Amino acid sequence: MKNIDFKTQILPHLVAIVVFLLIVFVYFNPLFLENKTVKQNDILQWRGGAHELLEHREKTGEESLWTNSMFGGMPGYLVSTVFPGDLVRYIKKYSSLGLPRPASQSFIAMVCFYVLLLVFGVRPYLAIVGAIAFGLNSFNIINMEAGHNTKGWAIAYMSLVIAGVHLTLKKGKLLTGFTLTAVALALNFRVNHPQITYYLLYILLIYGLVMLIDAIKEKRIVEFSKRGAILILAAGLAIGTNFGRYWTVMEYSAYSQRGKSELKSTGEHASDGLDRNYAFDWSNGMMETMTLLIPNYYGGASNQSLDKKSNLGKALKKQGAAPQQIKQQLKSVPTYWGPMPFTSGAIYAGAFVCFLFVLGLFIVEKKYRYWLLAATILSIMLSWGKNFETFNYFMFDYFPMYNKFRAVSMTIVIALVTMPLLGFMALEKVFKMGFSKTLQKQILIAFGVTGGMALLTIALAGMGGFTGAVDAQLASYPAWFLDALKADRESMMRSDAFRSLVFILLGVLVIYFYLKEKISQPIAIAIIGVLVLVDLWVVDKRYLNDENYAKNPEGDFFAPNAADDFIKQDKALSYRVFNLQNPWNEARTSYHHKSVGGYHAAKMRRYQDLIGAGLTTQTNTLVENLQAGQADFTQAGLLNMLNTKYITFSPEAAGVIKNPNALGNAWFVRNVKLVNSPDEELENVETINTSTTAVVDVSKFKVARQYGTSGAVKLLDYKPNFLKYESNNTEKGMAVFSEIYYPVGWVATIDGKKANILRANYVLRAMEIPAGKHTIEFKFAPKSYEMGNSIMLASSVILYLVLIASLVVFFLRKKE
Repeated sequence: MKNIDFKTQILPHLVAIVVFLLIVFVYFNPLFLENKTVKQNDILQWRGGAHELLEHREKTGEESLWTNSMFGGMPGYLVSTVFPGDLVRYIKKYSSLGLPRPASQSFIAMVCFYVLLLVFGVRPYLAIVGAIAFGLNSFNIINMEAGHNTKGWAIAYMSLVIAGVHLTLKKGKLLTGFTLTAVALALNFRVNHPQITYYLLYILLIYGLVMLIDAIKEKRIVEFSKRGAILILAAGLAIGTNFGRYWTVMEYSAYSQRGKSELKSTGEHASDGLDRNYAFDWSNGMMETMTLLIPNYYGGASNQSLDKKSNLGKALKKQGAAPQQIKQQLKSVPTYWGPMPFTSGAIYAGAFVCFLFVLGLFIVEKKYRYWLLAATILSIMLSWGKNFETFNYFMFDYFPMYNKFRAVSMTIVIALVTMPLLGFMALEKVFKMGFSKTLQKQILIAFGVTGGMALLTIALAGMGGFTGAVDAQLASYPAWFLDALKADRESMMRSDAFRSLVFILLGVLVIYFYLKEKISQPIAIAIIGVLVLVDLWVVDKRYLNDENYAKNPEGDFFAPNAADDFIKQDKALSYRVFNLQNPWNEARTSYHHKSVGGYHAAKMRRYQDLIGAGLTTQTNTLVENLQAGQADFTQAGLLNMLNTKYITFSPEAAGVIKNPNALGNAWFVRNVKLVNSPDEELENVETINTSTTAVVDVSKFKVARQYGTSGAVKLLDYKPNFLKYESNNTEKGMAVFSEIYYPVGWVATIDGKKANILRANYVLRAMEIPAGKHTIEFKFAPKSYEMGNSIMLASSVILYLVLIASLVVFFLRKKE
């Protein structure tokens, strides 16, 4: 074996790991020292929606794949599904060194970006600094605070995928590149955040195009094609390790609100994807891009704390507010004044990182700067959404798959990868080039661009309007309050512009002193590392600090209240609860009960149609009646057919109303209203008496107009994925079940013989049942899960064999 130089080949990487561990240990210290957990709203909501699935898994050891805890019932693929054939989970588990969430995510983000910078030729100690810059950008931290964990993991693995592709295409390390690409893509696919993976594809497509042009110029097109084929194989293997996961999701997506609606009457349902207004709700303002350089350019967050010395604090004191009232008021102030409905914080890349990015546009090799600049510009333009509608509406209407995703402001994640990559490639170039008049001029230009923007902001901050979309909620506030708030927004902009100018200036001075040989390279890298760390750390602490931790947030959030205890006295096998408080965006109810509402961005399309067309209207009517002292459920046919047995409007027992008109788990109807389209089906289900009549689309299902109703259907056994009923009727009947119809995976039998599942009332299951006493069973067993899991297992084994082979070859090459 060749002698390994510990100092150059091992020590830098050990230092990197230790530095990253120290950073996450200190930043997330309550996780380690106080046994606390970050209070993540989305995770709490996910936990509520996933509770039934998790409980079933714990009790039986099997996957339910279907949950009745949200929206009347839906597949569990996008909630919580374990695939035994998924062996990639062990790579994720052990690579994060057992760190608690979300510290593990931050650690992996830095490790992956460190590898990316190494692959692009950045020296290890400088790559450590670049990894810190990426790992601690405020977008990553805000995602953790909100609980967007799958998004954070997908972003972290983006860097590793790019590294693998570059190794394969440009550096010619085929086996290493193939292995790294396959493993990184497998990890990225596994966290199941298609939107981030989609944005990663943009980066790779632009990179591939630039490399293709380069290969044509150098007459290496055959070699380039071979390497491209290797990458396709790597992607195929990665897809194989996640095949079941994506098969089930793709299968469901056709029936989710991401898929094409069957309705033709309403324009908003015409496209095969999300409604445009819904998708573009979160669009960055054009000037909001400035937050990459100046975090508080648009005021920071919709709920941000101010100190008592702020203009608002002084105004409150002047108005005679008590100290405790002032403290409470300043704890959550709408300082953000941008165009979005609300935001958790500013997306900040780092002032010095922005400077380095601009410098990279002058000194980094052309093909890389063209690639990274193009990707950055695309990222920013896409993030503007409806504020740059000419471009973005075209993308939404015509670019493949783009209309499947919402919150287009998220595209800025592309820039958060490309900017530090180009920036630290530029800094590496600076260390290699040494001093020259040309380099000095380029540094001054980059300083002039970024420092100049900060200086102009300081000078012109007073010209801003400092009013935004959120101010509509402040219409009833007195003028003195609004004036003080605007003054604080102006002060925050100016203050952060000055702070960014200082960090840029300090970074430039370090580079200057290094080039003039006043300080050594290690000292220069160390100082830049401290500057980057302090800059991002201080901003990040605005959004994720000690106040975001709790000993047991799940226990506190899901602790049963008096209303829950009252409802749980009902020992019936299955019924539903409707929480009138924000029903379509909360899953706490789903933790304790089977809910009519829920919290999920991919509800079933037909259920969403029902909410928009009738459930919301009937709910409003019901609320009006309740406020008038009349608990009238006769006009709530949709809630009744969903077996909504309890309505809650407060956490007290007195805040629970029992619905005497709930139709139960199943019932016979005499009349069937025959319609010929989904539009007619939805229109009629709002008006019929759901206890005696069902609506059936006869263009899809063949039924009679009338049936006998002298009988009953009783639920005997309930599991999320299995329902057993007993029917007893004197003549052939049409039974309607208060279960959501889903055409894939559900199998029904009558006395052990396969029976047809019909759809009635737009969203429910129905079945023709012969006269007599019968046993009816529904079982959810989709083939996509079983077959997909087998493919995942086989692909995972192949991936591990490739990984082992790659490591063996690596060590063999160390031989003489």
